[in-house]
Amino acid sequence: MTILDWLIVALFLGVLVTIGYLFSHKNKNIEDYFVAGRSMPGWIVAIAATGTTISAGTFVGSPELGFNTNLTYVMNLIGSIFGGCLVAALILPKLYNAKTITIYGYLGERFGDKAKTANSFMFLVGQLFTSGSRLFIAAIAISVIVFGNIQFQFMMWSIIILGLISTVYTMMGGIKGLLYIDTFQTLLMVGTGVGALVLVACSLDGISWSEIWHTLTDGGMVKSPAAAGVTPGIAADGTLTGWVPGSKVKMFDPSLDFSKPYTIIAGMIGVAFFKIAQYTTDQEFVQRQLACKDVRKAGTSLIWSQLMALPIVLVFLSIGLLLFVKYMHDPESSIVAGKSFFSDARDLFPQYIKNHIPMGVRGLMITGLLAAALSSFNSAINAMASSFVADLYLPIRQRKGKSVGGDKEQIASSRKMVVLMGALLTGFAIVTAVMQQSSGLNLVDFATGVMCFAYAGMIGVFLTAIFTKRGNAASVIAALIAGALIVLPLMFQKELFGQSYIAWTWWCPIGGVITTAICCLGKNKKETSK
Repeated sequence: MTILDWLIVALFLGVLVTIGYLFSHKNKNIEDYFVAGRSMPGWIVAIAATGTTISAGTFVGSPELGFNTNLTYVMNLIGSIFGGCLVAALILPKLYNAKTITIYGYLGERFGDKAKTANSFMFLVGQLFTSGSRLFIAAIAISVIVFGNIQFQFMMWSIIILGLISTVYTMMGGIKGLLYIDTFQTLLMVGTGVGALVLVACSLDGISWSEIWHTLTDGGMVKSPAAAGVTPGIAADGTLTGWVPGSKVKMFDPSLDFSKPYTIIAGMIGVAFFKIAQYTTDQEFVQRQLACKDVRKAGTSLIWSQLMALPIVLVFLSIGLLLFVKYMHDPESSIVAGKSFFSDARDLFPQYIKNHIPMGVRGLMITGLLAAALSSFNSAINAMASSFVADLYLPIRQRKGKSVGGDKEQIASSRKMVVLMGALLTGFAIVTAVMQQSSGLNLVDFATGVMCFAYAGMIGVFLTAIFTKRGNAASVIAALIAGALIVLPLMFQKELFGQSYIAWTWWCPIGGVITTAICCLGKNKKETSK
């Protein structure tokens, strides 16, 4: 890192804090602070939501995925679009028209305060792991660039640095400032991703396009330690161990194997259901749509955010593919600090930025990485704070006769909660670093799969509330507990059973079907009184 690189990074961070400060005086009450007075343009929300959707998992994890596997992940993106369309048409209008600060307020109207509190609590617990995992993934890159490797102590310091920066400007500006910041960060991330792809392509000097195509198709390899039965890496004779032949540009897998996460059926059913859960139960994602001027713009912004994610993720997958070509033609260059990317590709792209990108441009690449990391983490902080304040903190104070009166006092309390949530998420990011190693999942699968811990129970509650007249507070709580108990052993299949049997794309559908049935077992008050 040169002085020029650091100046570019400092300028980027200064812009974020400045935007947060400028919007800090525009929040008149907590509705402004958490849902922007429902006044945001749809295009701003769509771009900001795209940034939250792709996150650091895309910037760091997708090159790893492209390097290790192929393009079958694209089916998951198509499934995301399908799921987003279903939510926009069938579910989002009811959540938007409820006019509550959080989506869990809708459950309070449907099932009572206990159900609202239970769902808000489950969201907070799930978000600690979900956003903690994203911050951990981003810290991989920061640790490489700042400290040179991903040893645990350096990872911890990187997590703390990112958490502190994000908490400061999120606390100042509220959701309105955050949406403009996320829009800026998303555009920056896309620009640096495209620039990186061009630079990697140019680095393949001397390798013809026909050779590149042959390496990706006829000479392609896919990481498969289970099939090879050996530790992945490079053997003494230069051959790959722990890899099997397979086209790197394969996009569609018609297999009915439920242990594979990126098949056609997994994408169109499993991921579509996952996206329905995400944009129905997760305040972090739905909060952006609630900030739109009307429900039509809310639905349109949701669909566009899923459509825009497809080409962006393809760019970062392609970076991994081209780096695979580069290192296949020169295996020795894949070894950094005694470790080959063919054995562990988690820091593949960050190491390339650190060691091969020229100064100045390297600084821009790092700002793109920071944008990816912070856009998802800051939205989680704000969403958790909004849920904690509106669904837990203020109701508890009111029940104790200690209501927080006045808009200024409520905003001040909200800012304190943002700081608290930022600190908690930073701490849990360190926990998820250990969890990812135990799960045996790659970075992308881990970051998305861990979301199912909360989603599996919450989607059952929301589907019951929206599409039936059944359910009560007791069945809601039972469904939430069941969802967590179903997903928890699935998250650690490899550690518990020696290998993975069910891919993460099926965790949410399995849990969702069971928890919907459980929640529907409860009779609502009107049925009981008949």
